[in-house]
Amino acid sequence: MTSFHGSRLYVFISYLIWPGIFAGGLVGAYFAFQSPSRLLWFNVVYFSVVATIALFERLMPYEQTWLKRDGETFNDIAHTLLNKGGVQIAAAIGTSFPIAVAITARPAFESPFHLWPTHWPMFFQAILGLIVAEFGLYWAHRLAHEKLSLWRFHALHHSVERLWVINTGRFHVVDSLIKIVLSQIPLYLLDAPLPVFLWIGAVTAFVGLLTHCNIDVRTGVLDWVFSTPRLHRWHHSKVLAEGNTNYGENLVLWDQIFGTFFNPPRPSSVDIGITGKVAKSFWGQLVQPFSTKGYRQIIGRNPAKQAKPAVEVEAASGEVSAAATPAVPAE
Repeated sequence: MTSFHGSRLYVFISYLIWPGIFAGGLVGAYFAFQSPSRLLWFNVVYFSVVATIALFERLMPYEQTWLKRDGETFNDIAHTLLNKGGVQIAAAIGTSFPIAVAITARPAFESPFHLWPTHWPMFFQAILGLIVAEFGLYWAHRLAHEKLSLWRFHALHHSVERLWVINTGRFHVVDSLIKIVLSQIPLYLLDAPLPVFLWIGAVTAFVGLLTHCNIDVRTGVLDWVFSTPRLHRWHHSKVLAEGNTNYGENLVLWDQIFGTFFNPPRPSSVDIGITGKVAKSFWGQLVQPFSTKGYRQIIGRNPAKQAKPAVEVEAASGEVSAAATPAVPAE
């Protein structure tokens, strides 16, 4: 008898999971945004999606070893709440900091330009907003890999050795703030309305959860549009040539335009992490990038001794090395 793993039903479900959960999250977000308590009900939807993904991670894991505990669960949850909760934590709600920022700041901001096509249907406004925001997210992410001064904060996200739904929000708060600034300010200047910010926040929340999921999903043509688990596992690879790719947060449009899209025809990497070291405790991880000692621990060497960019060294030797740091010289 054919096992469930190799059955047609398994294959069908593996194709259905990503678009099904994503669409379900957006439908839930639609009703949440229509209610007087938008943040509260959005978070109900958000945590429902988390629970659904967690269930499928047990039923259909991509990598069996990633189900084992790594001692970082508390830190992952704490970073998620701090970086994606922000204002909402004070109100005991709990997630999606960019949405809270938009709800608080957008009504008070008046753009002098008024360039936004408010006459478009909201669906197309949201797509335009996503493309604009994604440009800032792309460069915030890429620069975090190419500049050591920013990698010190972003390395926390890459220090995990397994991907699963709980470490989706494992970002240093400075890293998160840089992304918010670069992605949202252009929208403020273009005079995008609040609903555009809400929908971008919803898409980012659900794509982020799915991107990190440890589920054996098959995304096919979706890999050419969205940041999928397959693409993001390559991004977390220890191999520098694989890890410094696929910077898109939600879409891979800018990766394709700027030549950083990477999707070879083989199973994506499970050898993930960095060769530097991050602190073990939550508070230690927050303060580590601000000290010289902590900086050197994160980088994994003395940055002052690096004479050439890693990509130049690799080109000269013809070899690909493990990704300890972004491929640039010390600043």
